[in-house]
Amino acid sequence: MTLDPAFLGPPLAHRALHDKHQGIPENGVTAIRRAVAVGYGIEVDVQVSSDGEAMVFHDETLDRMTETVGPVRARTAKELMGLRLKGADETIPSLRQVLQLVGGRVPLLIEIKDQSGGISVADDALEQGVASALDGYAGPVAVMSFNPHVIDAFRAHAPEVARGLVTSGFMPSQWPGLSDETCTHLRSIRDFGKVGAEFISHDWTDLGSPRVAELKGQGVPVLCWTIRSAQAEAEARRVADNVTFEDYLPALDAT
Repeated sequence: MTLDPAFLGPPLAHRALHDKHQGIPENGVTAIRRAVAVGYGIEVDVQVSSDGEAMVFHDETLDRMTETVGPVRARTAKELMGLRLKGADETIPSLRQVLQLVGGRVPLLIEIKDQSGGISVADDALEQGVASALDGYAGPVAVMSFNPHVIDAFRAHAPEVARGLVTSGFMPSQWPGLSDETCTHLRSIRDFGKVGAEFISHDWTDLGSPRVAELKGQGVPVLCWTIRSAQAEAEARRVADNVTFEDYLPALDAT
């Protein structure tokens, strides 16, 4: 399956249309509803519960975004959906809930968070959870991950869903948890064809990469992350086909 053209239209709200100044938390229900109401595409993150449900939440632990602590993966979906997000009267949503809220009205880009702790092989509970939630969903949707192993595993569960790689320059100083060898490997984006990826979402500050130019020259859609101003957006769009944004409101029609 190729990436739905809808992903090359309105900009994608990073972790949905959140606003910490207004008490609208990232990846939350209110942020999802706001993005849909405006007409922006939506990017969200998913982690896995102890019982295999994909939960819309960025971090591996609950510490930053809730009043409790510990790994997301140590709690059941029911327990997680009962935890209030800091500063808001709402709780952690499941991917199934978010899919119902979006209902195909805008494109939804799902980042499957690495469960290995080092861009390596882990169990595929989260990939299975995402595939299960997406079963029967008819709207424009795609998944992506920094970890090529994740995308390869997801393909086995839902080959019909468009998939991509989240990429960057992978400078070792910025990725202290990864070896120099791993950074070099990921920087080359050499797994793109191997895992059946169909697009990349690249760090906008590294869009001048020769490898990005090579993929773009082959017709590969290039998204980018994370744009925080109109000026940065204008610069990124010299290369990128669409942007993921936060902290400002870009025009819906980049043309």
